[in-house]
Amino acid sequence: MTVKPMVAVLPDSQSEYLAAVALGGGIAADLSETSTGLIWTDSADSVGLAEILRAYPKIGWVQLPFAGVDNFQAVFDEVSRLENPPLFTSAKGAYREPVAEHALMLALALARVLPERIRARAWGRKYADTLFDSKVLILGGGGIAQEIARLLAPFRADVTVVRKNLESIPNVSRVLGLDSLSSLLPEADFVFLASALTEETRGLFDSKLFELMKDSAYLINIARGAIVDSAALENALISGQIAGAGIDVTDPEPLPLGHSLWNCPNLIITPHTADTPEMCIRLLSARIVENVKTLIAAKPLVGQVNLKLGY
Repeated sequence: MTVKPMVAVLPDSQSEYLAAVALGGGIAADLSETSTGLIWTDSADSVGLAEILRAYPKIGWVQLPFAGVDNFQAVFDEVSRLENPPLFTSAKGAYREPVAEHALMLALALARVLPERIRARAWGRKYADTLFDSKVLILGGGGIAQEIARLLAPFRADVTVVRKNLESIPNVSRVLGLDSLSSLLPEADFVFLASALTEETRGLFDSKLFELMKDSAYLINIARGAIVDSAALENALISGQIAGAGIDVTDPEPLPLGHSLWNCPNLIITPHTADTPEMCIRLLSARIVENVKTLIAAKPLVGQVNLKLGY
């Protein structure tokens, strides 16, 4: 007899996610002593999640709302001490298409100097760069990075990925470890940041790394703002150490009114809209359906978080 998981959706009990649980074959119900699964919809409230997991120890699976789960590291550390910690799944890979699309848009806009042309009130210089036959460096090798590489294939770009897992990736020329980053940056025309935020990547792109980049290179960050030292980015743009940057994430976030980054030359800032709430609801619903079905079939869940690594 198939046992259907009893899944609660909290703290915001969104109807789309309740419907997704049912569509996957589970039972969407209020949180109770019989709950075995939890869809957690708040990307910031780690304290509330920890309290629920302590009070309802039968919960064996938690679906988190976004690919980045750095806000929940304290929860991971706490449950790791349990004999049978719950399985956590993130949305990694679920939003790969819109986020990669956004990254490509930023790269093309920078290459065609759109920040300059949008503000222009005179004919100006005749200048542009191209993605065709360019050298591309991607930090991170997850679903978003893989989708960026796929979208770049028609441009004949030579793509290198820097990540921990050195397994090959389609449409990527080489996969190398993080220790290769410094030697690769001087050759890259476009640098895409698509990695998780960990203690290893926090503040990684500092003044030393920007100094290694070509003055014709572009940085695109659709990962986490804190991977980049904001002051170092500002200095790199103002001094001409790099040609431009496109960032969908900032540190701090949201970027306050009057922050000096708003006045930086050749910088495109989008307000974390690579995946909008409407996109996320649709795509996370599909992931919930998939994982409920997988849970019932007793197969490995999609997007499972490594509690030790934090992603």
